[in-house]
Amino acid sequence: MSFDYNTIKIEQSGPLTWIVINRPDKANALSQEFLEEFSEVLERLKTEGGPVLAIRGEGRGFSSGYDLDQVGKLTNTPDPIADRERLQRNVNRYLAIWDHPKPVIAAVHGYCMAGAAQLCIFADITVVADNAKISEPTLPIGGGYIAPTWVSLVGHKRAKEFCFVPGNSIDGKTAVEWGWANHCVPADQLIAAVESLAERIARTPPSVLRIKKLSVNRAAEAMGFKNSIASIAEMDALLHMSPEVIEVKGWIAEVGLKQAIAEYKVAPTTPLVADQSNTKGK
Repeated sequence: MSFDYNTIKIEQSGPLTWIVINRPDKANALSQEFLEEFSEVLERLKTEGGPVLAIRGEGRGFSSGYDLDQVGKLTNTPDPIADRERLQRNVNRYLAIWDHPKPVIAAVHGYCMAGAAQLCIFADITVVADNAKISEPTLPIGGGYIAPTWVSLVGHKRAKEFCFVPGNSIDGKTAVEWGWANHCVPADQLIAAVESLAERIARTPPSVLRIKKLSVNRAAEAMGFKNSIASIAEMDALLHMSPEVIEVKGWIAEVGLKQAIAEYKVAPTTPLVADQSNTKGK
């Protein structure tokens, strides 16, 4: 098995094949090149690699989300249809995790932001480190693209709370309490914990795993999982053309991304009684 990619490393550990997001110098931001390589890797690993797959990030965190220089570029596209198609392509890449014939585990440490948190929703199992911070985009320039994917796991009220507050976040323990993740483990034990889980999963024959996964997916889809994400690309493309979002994007261009994020940053809502004294507004 030979893989040679610019943004992804493939590592084998017993029955587990690791897909490692390998852009640590860019906070593992999900670039266009990464997304294309990721799709190719998933396709190859249908027939290559071990019977269990896992995704993790290289360096200090899982991923900072979509690369704002590329995939999430702050432009006012004059073509909402093209915008919708672009957004839907990303959703389809993640649906390939859901539909993959092998079990896929997401192993999350450090920061897991925006589109990266969206990616994890489609994994079969998610294990988080106790230093994980799963967060919403800080700048309110998109809508209905990430949080709706959370609904089937955490419920609509928590999904709303998560996305209504700019840059809202939850820690690893809360992610398990909410149902977003399966387990929270010490950061230095994350890889070992996932590899141990993969070894136990791999005792079930691959063909049996395939049908078990398919069967559970069918049950989730009967409860509306795929319907719940069917319109998220349209919702986001629609919002991108709204006057208020265009105004915010213009303001960001004037003051710079760093200052804009600082202006919008507030304390998360978990715990609700957190110190709000550093709350700022544009």
